[in-house]
Amino acid sequence: MPPTMEQSTPAHELATLVGPVADLGAPRYATLARRIRDLVSAGQLPPGTRLPAERDLATALATSRVTVASAYRVLREEGWARTRHGSGTVTDAPREATPAPWFGRPGSAGIDLAHAAPAAAPQLEVAYRAALAQLPATTGGHGYFHTGLPELRAAVADRFTARGLPTDPDQVVITAGVGDAGSVVAEALLQPGDRVLVEHPTYPGALRVVEGAGGRPVPVAVDATRPDALVQAAHLAARQSAPRLAYLVPDFANPTGARLSAAGRRRLAATLWQQGVVTVVDEVAAELYLDDGALPPYAAGVPDAATVTVGGLSKAVWGGLRIGWLRTDAALAARLATTLSRRQLSVGVLDQLAATLLVRDLDAVLDDRRRQLRTQRDALLADVAAVLPDWRVHPPAGGLSLWCALPAGLSSAGLTAAAAQSGLLLAEGRAFGTGHSFDDHLRLPFTRPPAELRSAAELLATLAARLRGDGRPRPPAAPTVV
Repeated sequence: MPPTMEQSTPAHELATLVGPVADLGAPRYATLARRIRDLVSAGQLPPGTRLPAERDLATALATSRVTVASAYRVLREEGWARTRHGSGTVTDAPREATPAPWFGRPGSAGIDLAHAAPAAAPQLEVAYRAALAQLPATTGGHGYFHTGLPELRAAVADRFTARGLPTDPDQVVITAGVGDAGSVVAEALLQPGDRVLVEHPTYPGALRVVEGAGGRPVPVAVDATRPDALVQAAHLAARQSAPRLAYLVPDFANPTGARLSAAGRRRLAATLWQQGVVTVVDEVAAELYLDDGALPPYAAGVPDAATVTVGGLSKAVWGGLRIGWLRTDAALAARLATTLSRRQLSVGVLDQLAATLLVRDLDAVLDDRRRQLRTQRDALLADVAAVLPDWRVHPPAGGLSLWCALPAGLSSAGLTAAAAQSGLLLAEGRAFGTGHSFDDHLRLPFTRPPAELRSAAELLATLAARLRGDGRPRPPAAPTVV
């Protein structure tokens, strides 16, 4: 691991980010602390960044040193900063308890948009019927395959090879879903307190994986309109924080839909490997492109040990099919398989038999899924434009959801709570970030039929108008994580 290169923020740059001191509310020190906290939470001041000296920042803001000192004190008390000997005050991120998962169950008239997961592909039942016919050939043995059925590992390896990443079956381990694969990597490679780069916003499951292994997320801001800006931001964050791992979703990230370019993923993979960071690459949506075609896998062009690519069938086929995999260097794959075997002896054989058939026929499955998602995405974009014209949305070129910036005065938490009372289940914006970020955003999956999406958009328009009726934002509720 390379040595940590601490990054400092000049006083004039931080003053620019904070804004004019005349605009700070009373008390000024509390508002200054909140603005710095928001910059850390958004990834603009990654944990480990040295803040300016109190006197220098006070001069740059044209305020008193007492104001700055009081703001720094609040940040330290709340866990957003700490004093480091010889370095003054440096930013930090408080370790908050991850809220328990919440899985709503709407009534018959309800609409579930809390989960960015489509209904089962029609090929699923066909695959299970064929797998059931094959099952007797496997029942004479003990039924434990701690790295996965050989035929499924070979099918997954062939799929990687066809996509431009030559892979042997001994580089593949079968897991009980994508989240299981990520948890295996974190359990094997992280020590409590290790830092992990994560996109911000990111999929809540990625945060649970990191925190479940005792890791500390280091948020790096993602901009769906400029996805390759992540390359430089991650490079700087890695230099400042010396993370052990990075957890990235380079293709149609959840929730933003951002996708790194071919050049961007090459640069990012190389710079993280050069800095000694192993990258967990989540490819669950990599082949759900709706406008442009396929791009090279993120792991192409760097040593196999530089990345652990995790994937599965939950989005292409069905979330109820708990089959995932990881792909890396053969020696590391064997180590990860050992970690997995301590938790479970094998993934279900019938599921693996069905998955083998589905992976072999994945092009046909994906063709159907892309047509469905393209129709639903376009319908939802039109609905939002028609009935929620003040919501800002960057149209994603693939994936499963829209990431909507809400108008001023509208709380994602408040809107989500109101929608649930009307039978519409959503995941509020704060579920996708660290700290207190993204109450001004809402994820809208386009995974339901167009008629349901239209009803959801119309209900949200009604609720938004009601919540903003008095011109004041509603206080946020406790975050919901799905």
